[in-house]
Amino acid sequence: MPNAILSQSDSYLEFWGEYHLCTLTTLRPDGRPHVVPVGVTVDAAAGVARVITRKSSRKVANVLAGGNAARVAVCQVDGGRWATLEGVAEVRTDAATVEDAVARYAERYRRTPAPDPERVVILITVDRAMGQTLAPVPREISSSSAAA
Repeated sequence: MPNAILSQSDSYLEFWGEYHLCTLTTLRPDGRPHVVPVGVTVDAAAGVARVITRKSSRKVANVLAGGNAARVAVCQVDGGRWATLEGVAEVRTDAATVEDAVARYAERYRRTPAPDPERVVILITVDRAMGQTLAPVPREISSSSAAA
């Protein structure tokens, strides 16, 4: 399968490196979406996105309930620019993966989270990437609409 992230433009990849809060959408066991604000880091070369969280969170419960096929999406928006990554998520608890994810988070968000023994990583293997990351061209106001 081709790398969905690397198939995007340079501006798309750069956008995921900027400081933005994101959303993570998981599915509850009854199929309803659960959308929460998160910090996301993207490893374009590996084709994955990471979210650090607590193992007792609803988002972790949703991913675990989804089994090996838990579909999720992460999204970020800045004015007219936006980007979404979709894929299959898994919960990783091993210390090396958690430490790596915390370091990536600290780099993107310019702060190291406080130590948390309950911390886990939602690792998303991205299979779809979409968005608009070039700044939109401002619309000109015509003289007839300006007079209204």
